[in-house]
Amino acid sequence: MTNKKTATGLLRQFMAIFYDSLLLLSALFFAAALAYPITHGQVSLIFQIYLLAVCFFYFAWPWLHGGQTLGMKTWRIQLQSNQDRPITKQQVLLRFSIAIVSWLALGIGFFWVIVDKQQRTWHDWVSDTRLILIEK
Repeated sequence: MTNKKTATGLLRQFMAIFYDSLLLLSALFFAAALAYPITHGQVSLIFQIYLLAVCFFYFAWPWLHGGQTLGMKTWRIQLQSNQDRPITKQQVLLRFSIAIVSWLALGIGFFWVIVDKQQRTWHDWVSDTRLILIEK
């Protein structure tokens, strides 16, 4: 399988996000169930940080080990560094953090793909990464 260095379309990205959201929701449900004996159902700052860490590791691990979450694999999308080198932990942290900002800004960071000549989202730009479409 060879990688074609073309940008992914916005619809394809949203389909991968939807797929990953379903899987992440399952992981968060399981993580919350594991914490329930300790928290007794109380939502605290520590519990919220714990769930945020679960979200981070859901994305960070596959990005660092092959550049694809399960949703990205399904939709033939791969995360790559713009420098054609392996993705770094710093890039992953920046990408994850700015993706949250993109959502909090009502998705504007994602829709930025429409106006950017290089078809980058805010988190692509800040983390110096790109999403590419993998050929069949």
